[in-house]
Amino acid sequence: MDRSLGLCSGLTEGCRGDGGLLLDKDGYRFMPDYEPDKKELASRDVVSRRMTEHIRKGKGVKSRYGDHLWLDITILGREHIEKNLREVKEICENFLGIDPAEEWIPVRPTQHYSMGGIRTKYTGESQTLKGLYSCGEASCWDLHGFNRLGGNSVSETVVAGMLVAEHISDFLESAASQLTIHTGNVEKFVQIEKDKIDALLSREEGEDAYILRRRMEAIMMDDVGIFRNGDDLQKAVDELKELHQRAKNISVFRSKSPAANPALVNAYRTQKMIKIALTVALGALLRTESRGAHSREDYPERDDANWLKRSITTWVREDDEMPTMSYEEIPIGEMEMPPGFRGYGKDLTLHNEQTPIRQSAVDAIKKELESQGKDRFEIQNAMMPFRDKLPKKYQGINERLGENV
Repeated sequence: MDRSLGLCSGLTEGCRGDGGLLLDKDGYRFMPDYEPDKKELASRDVVSRRMTEHIRKGKGVKSRYGDHLWLDITILGREHIEKNLREVKEICENFLGIDPAEEWIPVRPTQHYSMGGIRTKYTGESQTLKGLYSCGEASCWDLHGFNRLGGNSVSETVVAGMLVAEHISDFLESAASQLTIHTGNVEKFVQIEKDKIDALLSREEGEDAYILRRRMEAIMMDDVGIFRNGDDLQKAVDELKELHQRAKNISVFRSKSPAANPALVNAYRTQKMIKIALTVALGALLRTESRGAHSREDYPERDDANWLKRSITTWVREDDEMPTMSYEEIPIGEMEMPPGFRGYGKDLTLHNEQTPIRQSAVDAIKKELESQGKDRFEIQNAMMPFRDKLPKKYQGINERLGENV
């Protein structure tokens, strides 16, 4: 999961990118002390961790929502804010009741973005269920890895959305999309979901979904947060496992109507949300390293030697108490850019022995093709073939701004 800024999630990184400053309770700009080169322009996960560190030192501003820091964009001037950061201004006015051109914005690190989801092929189709496509936050499409960088939402919506949509269209026009499903199977699974809803509505005594959901939120914030450690993660897994069992006994108290019933919707969703929370907590507990937005205080190194792999989680049976974990190796020998240190803080990477081998191969391919006068498209495709994976209409060369191809 990714950690970003804001008491309200709509506060864009553009605030920092445009020159906004992070300040503590004393009005002191603290980021240069932690990241002297990047300052506020460090990646969002780094900034979030630095904010958390500074708050831990007692430098946060007390509030009923917890300690926070300040984001100062008043220095940018009203004209700039109203023209370039209009959405931020509206969020501050509507949700915080402040004018960011005149007042500092209260901010704190929080979970902002989910990196992972349904494991898909490069087409966006599920690896296990034919005809199910996914992209964006609901998918594991290998766009982000363990760290979603600022601006990647554009790549995801424009590139992933465009390509996956084309693959869906191609699939629907192909013979492969012709499925024969017995109506009895459809009715069986529809009935299973109806039975779940009926149980929620008919149960006179049981657990309150709102109480379980709030407790789940507190566990994830306190024990599976910006910084993680084995003790807190184990505690989170144990309590979420208990909540998962309690959620099987949820009752809808406020209204027994099966239609237009927010309490029923919340009860139905809460059971599934707790399973997702348990999945995240267990995956974090078992991954004994730090990588991207997953930062463990007891395992600060990024361990490419042992943990260069995807975490795959499956709920094999409906009534399982815990998900089943497995791992998918990431082949370094197929990478255009082998894993390496990217320049934030100290290099705590435990390198994989295959990394320098692949880097040498990539360098050799690039050098050889450049000497032959090959263009960047041919070089890139030689290092990591991709053209054959694109829909036919996109297999031509793409033109960059200012580039005449």
